[in-house]
Amino acid sequence: MDLTDTPDDVRDPDEEPPDFTEWDAPEEVLKGGPTRERLLSVILQLRAPTKVAEIADQADCDTETARDYLEWFTSMGMTREIPGRPVRYERNESYLRWRRIEQIREQYSESEIVEELKETMEQLEEYRARFDADSPDDVSLVEYTGKSAVEEVWEAVSEWKTLERRAELLDTARQNGHPSSGGARVDA
Repeated sequence: MDLTDTPDDVRDPDEEPPDFTEWDAPEEVLKGGPTRERLLSVILQLRAPTKVAEIADQADCDTETARDYLEWFTSMGMTREIPGRPVRYERNESYLRWRRIEQIREQYSESEIVEELKETMEQLEEYRARFDADSPDDVSLVEYTGKSAVEEVWEAVSEWKTLERRAELLDTARQNGHPSSGGARVDA
């Protein structure tokens, strides 16, 4: 018997196979009803562990509904439950990072990812030269306020940080291969 063969005694011959057309598409499970959408929106905006009642209030739903969805989001890896009294939830940053990398891989070819990474790295070099610093964390707003408006410097530093995150995501997407190119790594 091959590993892909199904043993004869696994399925009852009188049993009807499931009707997959009745199942919700994965996109609909995540975007389906308005309550789920509101709760997901609240989850994505969480910056600190938050009580279920506060999440329910922000999503405009009752606490039990919020608790049910939060447990489901946790089982999917989108949130983390912080035990205690009261139980609190936080968004799972590693899940969101993984999801963004997968979106990049789905939307762009490997060559497009490399080209975008190249352009992003060039922009990062421009910021390093502009501020004569290796990192946006090395830039002092106080030091640059005489040369430019504080808001201008703050926006530039924020953009620099965003570009660093983009470069990291693109590089990770590039390193791990692209599903359509068969570039996924398999270690023997």
